[in-house]
Amino acid sequence: MKVTIEEVNYIAKLSKLRFTEAETQRLAEEFQGILSHFESIDKFDLSGIKLDIQSENQQGVTRKDETAVFEDKKKLFQNTKSMSDTYIQVPKIIE
Repeated sequence: MKVTIEEVNYIAKLSKLRFTEAETQRLAEEFQGILSHFESIDKFDLSGIKLDIQSENQQGVTRKDETAVFEDKKKLFQNTKSMSDTYIQVPKIIE
């Protein structure tokens, strides 16, 4: 499967990124290299390998949730662009 410049431009549009023509060409070549690597991995016979062997002996690690009070609210929210009362306003990302 060959990665085309149109596909790179489509992915860039979905990610809201802009690339020069040289960058687009370089990315197409890099994507092609990544996909060819996966194609070579896909040729391995994995039928005799048990994939869930580690899940039998392992348990999840969780930590206790602890609440904390921040005294300096101004410092806590210093990097936010827009606030509404105590809420951080973010731009809409789903169209």
